[in-house]
Amino acid sequence: MFWRDQKAAMAGFHPLHQALISQRGFSATQPADGWTALIASLYQHAGLVRRRKWALPPRTLDVLVPLVIELCSDLGPTGTLSVVADLRGKDAPGKTGPARDLPVHKPIRSATEAWTVDPWLRLRAELRDGSVLEILVVDRERTRRISKRNPRGKIKWKKKSKLTQTIRVRRRLPKDTAGQVPPTPPPAWIGVFVREGRRRSVLATAKLPRLPQSGQEQVDRILSVATEPFRWTPQRGAAR
Repeated sequence: MFWRDQKAAMAGFHPLHQALISQRGFSATQPADGWTALIASLYQHAGLVRRRKWALPPRTLDVLVPLVIELCSDLGPTGTLSVVADLRGKDAPGKTGPARDLPVHKPIRSATEAWTVDPWLRLRAELRDGSVLEILVVDRERTRRISKRNPRGKIKWKKKSKLTQTIRVRRRLPKDTAGQVPPTPPPAWIGVFVREGRRRSVLATAKLPRLPQSGQEQVDRILSVATEPFRWTPQRGAAR
């Protein structure tokens, strides 16, 4: 397919689909029907667009789409789903902070540390049970650069990087909704904090020591954390 034909095909894509191609992300709030239209457009991409420059960003079809489908299935009749997706990757401008010097001892000459923070996905769903579910996924990378003089007087540089991921899910319950303590504790890798009050909320957090190695693993991790707040209300009050 010639490039002009591919451009013509892209002109007919959903506007948020076009934003993913040109900007590698988008921010939008829509009811379930709007997201269904976007997903239908995304599924046409591979058959109509071949040029690598116009490829969908990573995590689109294997992570973003399954999560949107899952949350849309729980939306209320008038509920909406808000999505802020930044799929430019951790190396995009503005995501890495300034390097700071670290204290050193000989034979190390100098050491610096810099952090890259990539909040690549935010979701907010108004569920049919009246609660609101908020999901935030953030990748963090710590990079250290070390200069060291060896016994022969030669200076060597070493770079060390560590990637982690934080998943935070908050479920805000309808007013005066009763809570409960689940019969079994959450998994060891998930922490839970309950905020009491007239409008109760349950926060579940997880810090993964490594990034998921596949889209399916990423979706499973996010949904595992997202499911935990539902165990802290009686079954009749949950949407699952």
